[in-house]
Amino acid sequence: LVFLFVFLFLAAQYESWTVPIAVLLSLPVAALGAYLGVWGCGLENDVYFQIGLVMLVGLAAKNAILIVEFAKVQVDKGEDLVQSAIYAAKLRFRPILMTSLAFVLGMLPMVLASGPGSASRQAIGTGVFFGMIFAIVFGIILVPFFFVMVYKTKSKILKHKK
Repeated sequence: LVFLFVFLFLAAQYESWTVPIAVLLSLPVAALGAYLGVWGCGLENDVYFQIGLVMLVGLAAKNAILIVEFAKVQVDKGEDLVQSAIYAAKLRFRPILMTSLAFVLGMLPMVLASGPGSASRQAIGTGVFFGMIFAIVFGIILVPFFFVMVYKTKSKILKHKK
């Protein structure tokens, strides 16, 4: 349900049904990181973890949106598709890294929580912590790739229809 909401929101923002796919393709990487982190720490997939996943989807999508938005502007100017994606990733690398690392470090107290009610904080914090680490590391590489892949697929489909 979260993926559908994000897709519809991005489709309205970009006025395109295909561009949001590049953003959505990066979200399973973040979710994989969250599941691996929770599994590795011996925690359960409970309602608190699911709430953390909803938060993670929004944060991982934000990083992908930054890259896709800049790449789309470059392509719309007539620049080369692959170079636009690489340029956008290079240009937005530092802002993405700074905001994401600040958020990840802010999650550490939740990951290391102890005392009464700490299980719920650990479930949310651990999932989001590891999910964002995966989103940072793999997102910077995969989002430009997904952007190029989606644009090339879109152009092939449009050529095939003509």
